[in-house]
Amino acid sequence: MSSKETDRINAAQQTLDILHEISQLLNTRLDRETLTTCVRMIEGGVNPEALAAVIQELRRENSSLKQDNGRPASAG
Repeated sequence: MSSKETDRINAAQQTLDILHEISQLLNTRLDRETLTTCVRMIEGGVNPEALAAVIQELRRENSSLKQDNGRPASAG
């Protein structure tokens, strides 16, 4: 691997580390793997606002499912 490529990889890792720190400060609840996936999607052309909306909706659905699983099933 060339030193140029090594520098590029190190810079990308440092950028991701900084983004993860910012994410933690903002309490986004995104782990490093999820954050990496989001960054790659945005770099690939996904609209960041649309991605944020999808993540929020998935969290709402997950919360709703967790609540439903805690309730007893209704008769009938």
